[in-house]
Amino acid sequence: MYMFLFLVVALAVVVAAVTLAVVGGGESAPLPEAAPERYDDPLPPDRPVGRADVEALRFPLAVRGYRMADVDDALGRLGAEIAERDSRIADLEAALAGSRGHGVLMDKPADGEQR
Repeated sequence: MYMFLFLVVALAVVVAAVTLAVVGGGESAPLPEAAPERYDDPLPPDRPVGRADVEALRFPLAVRGYRMADVDDALGRLGAEIAERDSRIADLEAALAGSRGHGVLMDKPADGEQR
């Protein structure tokens, strides 16, 4: 009988402690607002992203892995930089091909002209 009474009192104390923790013990605010854990974007805003930047990229852990918004932001930034680089490479290759083609035309004699 004493053991049952002891367990009931212990249960009441635990419930009271949890209730006070959640309600805040009579303070005006129940619990202070926690600042959201957003990572500071470690990718450089003032220069192109390099290999070392990608290798150093780390995301804060969340309850079920990583925060999807953080990963989506980083992947979006990397995708935009890769697309920009691909476009620049294509432009430079086209300019190089054009200058090579132009150089070949310059070496050919014009109609009626002899070398």
